[in-house]
Amino acid sequence: MPTLDDTSLPPTERAARGRAVRARVPRSAHAAFVPDGKRPDPVDIIERQSAARVPELVPVRYGRMLESPFRFYRGAAAVMACDLGAAPHTGLTVQLCGDAHLLNFRLLASPERHLIFDINDFDETLPGPFEWDVKRLATSLVIAGRANSFTPQECAAIVRGSVRAYRERMRAFAGMRTLDIWYARDDASQFGALLAQPLDKNVRRRVSRASAQAYGRTGLQAAGKLTRLVDGVPRIVSDPPLITPLDELSAGAERDELENTLRGLIENYARTLSSERRHLLGRFHVVDLARKVVGVGSVGTRCWIVLLLGRDQEDPLLLQAKEAGESVLAPYADAEPQEDQGRRVVAGQRLMQAASDVFLGWERAVGFDGRQRDFYVRQLRDWKGIARPETMDPEELALFGRLCGASLARAHARSGDPIALAAYLGGGDRFDRAVATFAHAYADQNERDHRALVEAVASGRVTARTDPAA
Repeated sequence: MPTLDDTSLPPTERAARGRAVRARVPRSAHAAFVPDGKRPDPVDIIERQSAARVPELVPVRYGRMLESPFRFYRGAAAVMACDLGAAPHTGLTVQLCGDAHLLNFRLLASPERHLIFDINDFDETLPGPFEWDVKRLATSLVIAGRANSFTPQECAAIVRGSVRAYRERMRAFAGMRTLDIWYARDDASQFGALLAQPLDKNVRRRVSRASAQAYGRTGLQAAGKLTRLVDGVPRIVSDPPLITPLDELSAGAERDELENTLRGLIENYARTLSSERRHLLGRFHVVDLARKVVGVGSVGTRCWIVLLLGRDQEDPLLLQAKEAGESVLAPYADAEPQEDQGRRVVAGQRLMQAASDVFLGWERAVGFDGRQRDFYVRQLRDWKGIARPETMDPEELALFGRLCGASLARAHARSGDPIALAAYLGGGDRFDRAVATFAHAYADQNERDHRALVEAVASGRVTARTDPAA
């Protein structure tokens, strides 16, 4: 992947380049969000996405998005991409997550078996203006705060703190050596140092509890929950429509062809792994497959879980093969067209994450319907700790927002130019305050868009289905 910004220039010239962008896009300009009469209908955007998805699962997606403005926001990355793409931007390019809302930051296992904090969702990753990720994160904090009945002042303070953490860490990266930036990671045991303040007893207790839960969310635990023995062989438990084994999806020649396609996908994707990881995967063999419903925005994409065994039934490996479509940012970002969407996701993840899953790879497969589809593959679960913002008070959400902002800065500094970015952001809080204003305005718009979906369901324009695991 080419360098996203010209870092071959002397630091003084890179800083001057960053400051010069202020003349074209002042930091205060980021406060603006005023949709005009040409703004597309948000339900139209969501329906266009749904057209390429598994038809019987689309109502589940709408059902999940109906539940709350925050759930809607998680499923409406394409709507926000359209709005961000219509506005002026800095042109300061980084590898974007593309969907940097707060629940896409979580505790993860590194290959060295350390617990780290990082971004975990890269379905929409693409090079683009750094502020798009910052604004997506900031707005999610306001929406989560409103769901907890926080005051507008509390929400604004939470966003300003998150953006300040991003800005100050980017300034720190601007003074670091290139390899030091690349090796930086956010260890769960060092949150106090990352936040530049000691954690109080209650926060330390929550961090400890979250870490313990993450350590327990292993592939072995997932296998115990999702499988059962049938004639002495582990099989994936049926729980339709959320988990549907292959035998329940099709029969006869069609079923055999689908199984061969999926087995071939796993066999061929191994070529995208390094040689030692390919050797490790070769120690396992496929024993069962099932379709799985995941997330909110991803519902309806073709996602498979694959159960493999190593030495015996006590040695399971669960992989997830998830369909990758075009990024929602593609129509708006000035990026090269991506021919292989699975490879796009994996390349973006490896570029942004401090440590990626050892089984992360991609493959293109042709299904029994004759259509070619792109997939990326990774472990289904590996020490993943997920935040629960609904249980947080304002102080706790503020701390979490600062962790997210600092982690996002690290991810952006790996691909963009931290010197130019830091120079643009500056040492004051002008950018922080502007993004907080934007986040409130966009949270208002998100509530209106959520109501539009509620009305579309009530009128019969679209069909929604609730599910117990939502």
